[in-house]
Amino acid sequence: MSIRHMILPACASVLLFSCVSSKKFKTAQAQYAELQTKYTTDLKTCNDAKDDLGRQKTNLESENGQLNAKVADLSKQVDYLKENNTQALKQLQDMSVITGSQAESIKKSMENIGAKDTYIQTLQQQMAHKDSINMALVMNLKGAVGNMDDQDINIKVDKGVVYIDISDKLLFKSGKYEVTKQATVVLGKVAAVLKNQPDIEFMVEGHTDNIPFKRGILLDNWDLSVKRATSVVRILQKKYNLDPTKISAAGRSEYISVATNDTPEGRAANRRTRIVVLPQLDQFFKLLETK
Repeated sequence: MSIRHMILPACASVLLFSCVSSKKFKTAQAQYAELQTKYTTDLKTCNDAKDDLGRQKTNLESENGQLNAKVADLSKQVDYLKENNTQALKQLQDMSVITGSQAESIKKSMENIGAKDTYIQTLQQQMAHKDSINMALVMNLKGAVGNMDDQDINIKVDKGVVYIDISDKLLFKSGKYEVTKQATVVLGKVAAVLKNQPDIEFMVEGHTDNIPFKRGILLDNWDLSVKRATSVVRILQKKYNLDPTKISAAGRSEYISVATNDTPEGRAANRRTRIVVLPQLDQFFKLLETK
């Protein structure tokens, strides 16, 4: 074999090895550059987050300092008011305007402000409780009566009092005070709900329009309104067994109207029987008693 033939394969091997190494080197360079870029980006993100946390810490420390300053200022104001209160009482004693026992009484009254505030909150809670009971009563009544025309029966709460208004045409024939058979069914539904609340008291009111009325033993609208109220009361007591000690009857005649008497529609609205659920004032009187 000649020298020429030996040199050619050797050169080919060197060139091939050089090409492969050059590709790997470039690939490694590219990967290094990519890692360097990612490192630089991540480092910047971390530094930004660190700076942001540093600013938040500074802000929180500043806010904390301000709050501490406010607390200290309020404490000084409280101490100042206490000192002035004590000095004012002493000055009153020194001036003989009030006696020592009176000054002590005033001091105790001031100390009881917190207790009075609790007392007021208790009253407010009782009022809220009463309102919730009234709303539950209204919902029960509406559920018992069903989908009747609002012109015939209207149940509502007004200023903490439950009212059940039943129209004249549903309860009575014109100029009469005997309750119709249809009306006894409605009164039975109302009575069933009221019977489930044995502690409540209620008043049945008769109302008329302003058209003068006189027939038989009825001399005027006063008589008619009273007789209609007592007719309803008797049914609630005798037919549906409601406690008569919890019921009262009243005639209002034409003087508490809900609409104008100048139109037929207004007069029809005024001719009604109203059941008023009376507020249980004794519960609030007990709360008002001195403990």
